[in-house]
Amino acid sequence: MAVDSLPREVNFWTELRGASLTFSATWGLFSPKAIDAGTHLLIEHLNIQDGDVCLDLGCGYGAIGITLAKCTQTATVYMVDKDFVAVDYACKNVKQNQLQNCHVLLSNGFSHLPDIQFDLIASNLPANVGKELLQIFLADAKQYLKPNGRLYVVTISGLRAFIKRNFLNIFGNYQKVKQRHTHTVAMATRV
Repeated sequence: MAVDSLPREVNFWTELRGASLTFSATWGLFSPKAIDAGTHLLIEHLNIQDGDVCLDLGCGYGAIGITLAKCTQTATVYMVDKDFVAVDYACKNVKQNQLQNCHVLLSNGFSHLPDIQFDLIASNLPANVGKELLQIFLADAKQYLKPNGRLYVVTISGLRAFIKRNFLNIFGNYQKVKQRHTHTVAMATRV
């Protein structure tokens, strides 16, 4: 296929947790043609409650946050990413899925978030950012969680021991929620 015939924007439909969703993305964003296996696994195993205040950390084009907002419309969902293109697409996807309970912000991790405490933080943690940044994200997440707030992450299974060690060190607890061959969903609770 000639480069000039490639579409500049990718659009797809999917069903997540029983909700029909439409997404637009572009090349350069993570998994622009479909929801990747790790994100899908995380979404299917999140425990969200009515009225939760949620954060999709590193939202990309918004798959996790938009699904949370669609499935639990009494929740308030914040979505952050450090990439302005991702933020633009997350905003576009919030609009095309007709959601009123989402707020999309440009932020490098927690650096530009308003003073909010969350019931739920969810993230598909990238494997290639370095262990130092992952440790900062986990420590910062604890500070932004309400008491009994939950942090859910999905990682490649090769990071499972690292996540367990850091959850135990930072939160004092660790729960393996679901493991498949390539990905693991883990949860920690702020006690």
